[in-house]
Amino acid sequence: MADDRTLEAEFDFHGEALDHIFSTYARLHATCPVGRGERYGGFWYLTKNEDIFAAEQDPIRFSVAPSMLLPDFGTDFPLIPIDIDPPDHSRYRRILLPLFTPRAVAELEDGMRDTARQLLAQVRKQRVADVTALYARPMPTIVFSRLAGFPEKDWPKFDAWVDDIIYERTTDPARARAAAREVVDYFDHLLQARRGTADTPDLISRLLAARIDGEPLTHDELISYCYLLFVAGLDTTAWAIRSSLWYLARDPGAQERLRREPDLIPAAAEEFLRTLSPVQAMARTCRADTEIRGRQIKAGDRVLLVFGAGNRDPESFDSPEEIHIDRQANRHLAFGAGIHRCLGSTLGRRELVVALEEFLAAMPGFSHARPQEEWHGIGRLTLQTAGD
Repeated sequence: MADDRTLEAEFDFHGEALDHIFSTYARLHATCPVGRGERYGGFWYLTKNEDIFAAEQDPIRFSVAPSMLLPDFGTDFPLIPIDIDPPDHSRYRRILLPLFTPRAVAELEDGMRDTARQLLAQVRKQRVADVTALYARPMPTIVFSRLAGFPEKDWPKFDAWVDDIIYERTTDPARARAAAREVVDYFDHLLQARRGTADTPDLISRLLAARIDGEPLTHDELISYCYLLFVAGLDTTAWAIRSSLWYLARDPGAQERLRREPDLIPAAAEEFLRTLSPVQAMARTCRADTEIRGRQIKAGDRVLLVFGAGNRDPESFDSPEEIHIDRQANRHLAFGAGIHRCLGSTLGRRELVVALEEFLAAMPGFSHARPQEEWHGIGRLTLQTAGD
C-alpha cells in the first residue's frame, strides 16, 4: 500500500517522467487507476478510458476553468476556446470550424506534399540527419503558419518560443512566462497591423471578421485565440511526426510493410497517435462532489484526464502496450473527446499521414544513429538514412 501511495503522490506527466511513463501507466491501471498526485498544486488523476470519456462528456461537472493545462502555458488569461465552458464555448469554437472541415483540409494537401518533398530533399543529402530539425518541426510550422497568416519572415522565431513555453514551464517557469509575454506582444503588433488590410482566407482574417452576438472579438480575446492556435498548431503535429518516425526507425519490418502496403499508413498513424500521443493529459476542475471508483473528489479539486493512460487501458484495447500498425478498433483519446475535442484534429492527422507517406516513399530505409534519444517531445531525432 505504501508503494501505491508513493506512486500516486509522485505521479508526473512532464519532462523526464515521460521516459518511463508507459510502465507507470501499467502500474496505475493495476493498483490505483484513480489517485491523488501532489505535484502542480495537487490534482486527482483518471487513467481508465471509460472514466476519461465520461468526464469529457460532462463539461458541467468537469469544467475547463481556470485552465485545461497543468501547469498553464505562462499566461494569466484563459485560452480560447479550450479554457471556455458552455454555453460560450460553442460560440468561440464555431468561428474557425469552416477552416478545419475535411473538405477544407483536403484543399491543403497538395501544399503539404510539396512542403514535405522540399524538406526531404535536404534530408536525403545527409546519411545522418536530425529529422526533427529538418522535417518534423518545419513541416507543420510551414503548413500551419501559411494557413494562419503568420508572415514568413517571422517563422524563425517560433521554435524557441514554443520550446520555452511548453518544455520549460515545469523547470523554469520564469523563462516560460518571458516567452509567453513575447508571444503576446507579437500578436498584439500583428493584429494591429492586420486590421483594415485586405481580407485574406486565413485564420487571422477570420478571427478579425468574427462576430459573437453581433459584436467583434475584443483585442484580448483575439490575442488569446491566436496564442492557443500558435502553440497548439506548431507543437503537437511536430511531436506526432517525430514520435512516429522514432518508432519506425526501431521497427524495420513495419517500415517495409508500410512501403508495400501504403494504404495501411492512415491506420498506422492512428496507432502512433494512440500509443505515442503528443497530449498525454489535460486538466479539469470538479464542480460538484463526485465519487469515481471509490475515491471521493471534492468540488474545486483539479482533475487530470490522463489521455495517454486511457489509450493504453487493457479493458479498452487488446494488447494495449503493443503497436499494431493495422489496428482497426481504435477509439483513442489523442485528440480528446466531447465538446473540447481538438479543433484542428482533421488537419493534424492529415499532416501526419502525409508526412509519413512522403518520408517512407523518399527513404528506402532508416534507423537510429543515437538509440538513446527518447520517444517524446520535439528534441533531436538523429537517424541513419540511405541518403543520396
